[in-house]
Amino acid sequence: MFKWIFKSVVKSLAKGLFKALYRVEVTGLEHYQKAAEDGRPILIIANHVSLLDGPVLELFIPGKTTFMVDKGHTHRSSERFILSMSDYFSVDMHSPYAAKHMIEQLRSGKQCMIFPEGRITTTGGLMKIYDGTGMVASKANALILPVHIDGAVLSKFSYLDGMHFAFIKRFCFPKIRLTISPPRSLKVPNHLKGHAKHQALSQQVAKIMRQSAYFGTVEQQSLYRMLQVAKATYRPKEICVEDINHQKLSLKKIDLAAKILGKQLAKALGDEKRVGLMLPNVAGMPASFFALQAYGYVPAMINFTSGVAAIRSACETAELKTIITSQRFVDAFELQPLIDELSPNVRFLMLEEVRHKIGLPQKLAGLLQSSKSLAGYSLPAGKEAVVLFTSGSEGAPKGVVLSHQNLVSNIEQISAMLTLLPQEKLFNALPTFHCFGLTAGMLWPILKGARVFMYPSPLHYQVVPEMVYQTNSRLIFGTDTFFAGYARKANPYDFYSLRALVAGAERLRPETRQLYAEKFHQPIYEGYGVTETTPVLSVNLPTGYKHGSVGQFVPEVEYRLEPVPGIEEGGRLFVRGPNIMLGYVMPDRPGEIQPPVDGWHDTGDIVEVDEDGYVWIKGRAKRFAKIGGEMVSLTAVEAYINEACPDGHHVVVAVPDSRKGEQLVLVTDDATLNRKVVLEAAKARQFSELMIPKTVILLEEIPVLGTGKTNYPEVQKIAEKQLG
Repeated sequence: MFKWIFKSVVKSLAKGLFKALYRVEVTGLEHYQKAAEDGRPILIIANHVSLLDGPVLELFIPGKTTFMVDKGHTHRSSERFILSMSDYFSVDMHSPYAAKHMIEQLRSGKQCMIFPEGRITTTGGLMKIYDGTGMVASKANALILPVHIDGAVLSKFSYLDGMHFAFIKRFCFPKIRLTISPPRSLKVPNHLKGHAKHQALSQQVAKIMRQSAYFGTVEQQSLYRMLQVAKATYRPKEICVEDINHQKLSLKKIDLAAKILGKQLAKALGDEKRVGLMLPNVAGMPASFFALQAYGYVPAMINFTSGVAAIRSACETAELKTIITSQRFVDAFELQPLIDELSPNVRFLMLEEVRHKIGLPQKLAGLLQSSKSLAGYSLPAGKEAVVLFTSGSEGAPKGVVLSHQNLVSNIEQISAMLTLLPQEKLFNALPTFHCFGLTAGMLWPILKGARVFMYPSPLHYQVVPEMVYQTNSRLIFGTDTFFAGYARKANPYDFYSLRALVAGAERLRPETRQLYAEKFHQPIYEGYGVTETTPVLSVNLPTGYKHGSVGQFVPEVEYRLEPVPGIEEGGRLFVRGPNIMLGYVMPDRPGEIQPPVDGWHDTGDIVEVDEDGYVWIKGRAKRFAKIGGEMVSLTAVEAYINEACPDGHHVVVAVPDSRKGEQLVLVTDDATLNRKVVLEAAKARQFSELMIPKTVILLEEIPVLGTGKTNYPEVQKIAEKQLG
């Protein structure tokens, strides 16, 4: 009795101390209650980020939890004292009987807890998931209750030590959040046995852990409010943005710039709603972006590489009256003719002119301005936050309206898949008028307390690798076209500091992946997304990948595949989730948002999803030709030609044919490529005659969009013109 009272008093004191020092916050207790009412044994699983995890879970998760502890952690008297405050049993973690002990505890009705990673993370993110957790839950018929621990990884009790994490400044007492997600059951097909069954169970546990990470961080809030949360969570005076001009911004400076610059912009913009923003990747871009967000304006990101006609169409579609830009940028990129031609229809507001009006009184007023008083702070998450325009790679660009919820959700979905630690540096050369460059390249690092080096052009193939080397960057995003360009110019040691290269926006060719493995000893993790999904839908991970696939879906994305006549493998992909756009604005109905039907977006891609949840892209629905009644994938034709001649840029298009309906035309910049080479490549792969282009057109340079994608409409025009 005395021992029980003593333990209760000590636990109460410890709980009060943790609450005072770490401001521990618990959400999702209703999910625990639901699990308790189910009647099945409860197996709690959590990410393992620090030595604080066990005590925090013991003190703040309801019920009496039994912990499985490795015998190696019971030797010290201090360890035994801490463990004496909880219910535990010790096992040899390397023994096959360890799982058996946990199963027995669960079957006896006890509430048990396992860290599926089996060790404290040394990367800051999820590490490998051991098979035992899934097997235990399955054999004990237990209900899994996921808990995500947030904040403790930044404490002095984490294992983020050594030279690789020298950039992280850790806190003595960071705020710790525990988020309990809805309880889940594991289900495995009956035909799976042995190792295959264990692997499937581990895949499910890993997926649950990623979903738990998403639930543990996502909040319904505006982008400007998320900036305030980042400023309060991370070190606000540390640099988070750098550029080629040696300009540096911290979270505090971005917020101050948003207040001061935003107020001056608001005076000039008045009651305008959507405002064009046309800037390159420099520090002024995030400052201007958040200046508009702070005062409730919606930035419409203008693609300055798309030409006069496309920009004029974008302004009309989104009903833009003003475009904010910089005279220095206009001069450097020689855009004055474009400005002169568009000026009769839209006003250009130069940042230099606005900044000239900012003096000491305006700066002092910004310092005194409360962030909570600004319109952008309290905007509902469902309101539109930004307008982007589709690349036009397969037709006229459309305006895509994304909400604050879309952007915040996708940032957290990315974080659940890829680790980005505070002050870790990301190199971003992707333009912010491209959704990949905006969400993953700029907003993700800023709002997660990391650092981003913004470089103005991804086309500087010789400079980008050198800048990655000089900045000691840890992550870089790109397209296959850009990565192939960097590989041709880079020194083999230029990418030594990178721990992840992530490709998206277009198919990653096997030749590019192989080149990086051989020359740089670096893997490229391929992902997939579209502008309408903010954009990330799936990505391969260091802990889970399949070469040739685009990885598994990010948390909370639903999908369905609809059959396509003539195509046997896969189907047309439709997706729904918190990152799906508010809707399109179309040229024929300017300003009006046309939402996706029932929240489902038609990606237009033909994909296959395997039993492990990996997504395999078969091609665009529009990139299939019908030849002699058979459906032929233009992507598949490009693939075997790329394999035979990896040094060139090859594009296959279909043009009308009076005899067979359509015929294939190969457009290439490789002078060594002719139809004989193509015939031999097709024969080696045993492809039918239908998959062999009838004509080869040689160009000095293949048309490419500013986003790095092939300009298919322009290539199509060239092919049709050549063939009359």
